[in-house]
Amino acid sequence: MYEIWREFRRRRLRPWLGRWQSWRFVTYAGIRVHYKKHLDGGGTGFGQDFIPFLRGRGMPKQARAFEWCAGPAFIGFSMLGHGLCETLCLADINPQAVAACRRTIEENALGARVSLYRSNSLNDIPPSERWDLVVSNPPHFADAYAGELRTHDPDWSIHRGFFSKIGAFLKPNGVVVLQENNAGSTAETFREMIEQAGLSIVFVHGCAPQRTPDHRFYYIGIMRRGDTPPAWAASGAN
Repeated sequence: MYEIWREFRRRRLRPWLGRWQSWRFVTYAGIRVHYKKHLDGGGTGFGQDFIPFLRGRGMPKQARAFEWCAGPAFIGFSMLGHGLCETLCLADINPQAVAACRRTIEENALGARVSLYRSNSLNDIPPSERWDLVVSNPPHFADAYAGELRTHDPDWSIHRGFFSKIGAFLKPNGVVVLQENNAGSTAETFREMIEQAGLSIVFVHGCAPQRTPDHRFYYIGIMRRGDTPPAWAASGAN
């Protein structure tokens, strides 16, 4: 009975209640990002650590970036505003998140620089898309928070599906940077599935060797096997 209630709450009740929440906004480097409270999976908090992290590694402006599992795209719009990418692509499965992104694009007149898709992971992205950089704060737990769309990835199936498809969307020497949670995983959790997809881990930053009792966020840099890491993504970069 509890499982039925939890599934009803996730699929029906929470989206319905979300329609009645008021719109909020936060501004990043001149871009006003629209959202509703239930859509924020950490992008307004630890997700913003992407900006100093990528700058600290000396990453130059990327021609085209993609935010996977974007939600309201706090990370992607912040990167665009701070000059870390020239154009941006966004996708999320949640129609309310897509609506939030659309509001941000329209209010900030970003239609010429931002593409938006409603997509189940990468399944509904046009095959013509190509990205220099992919970033994401994806669901962080396979064994906790069951039924929570923003947090739970059962059997890491969302990650596996992403790894299996992302190589086709990367430009030559394109880089994927995922922000993960040491309370739910370590970099080694994903290594086998990454390598089975024809990809390689090129750097890991801030990851403890074992899962931690508290929430500590770390980064994994991933590329197609055989591609040459740009200087900023080389494992020895700061």
